[in-house]
Amino acid sequence: MGSTVQDTYLEAEILSADPVKLVIILYRAAIEAVGAARRYVAGGLIRERSQKISKASAIISELVLSLDHTRGGEISQSLARLYDYMRMRLNEANAQQIDPPLAEVEGLLTTLLEGWLAAISKEAVSEAAHESISWSC
Repeated sequence: MGSTVQDTYLEAEILSADPVKLVIILYRAAIEAVGAARRYVAGGLIRERSQKISKASAIISELVLSLDHTRGGEISQSLARLYDYMRMRLNEANAQQIDPPLAEVEGLLTTLLEGWLAAISKEAVSEAAHESISWSC
């Protein structure tokens, strides 16, 4: 199987990413897989739909494995429950060949991604402000 420029770029991005960036990459890949599965449901492409749902489920399983329940406390427990729910909905969508569970999972993943991106933005602003204060002292 040949490697595309996009695959090479993605591999380089993953290998150089910090843990937060990896989570964001996983969310984006899961959203992309669910979106493709939705298109395949609409088009009646059973095998392709099933493959994309399996991919999304595998990515969510990786997100479950990335949770740190020791340091994450209640947030990691809540995320674990939400990830389990999403995998259940993906299985339902696959078995029944319907879109609504896929739309729900896509929305949940998008909301989580937006939360991570907002947290990163706030952290970057805070770090920049701290550096600015350090330089002026």
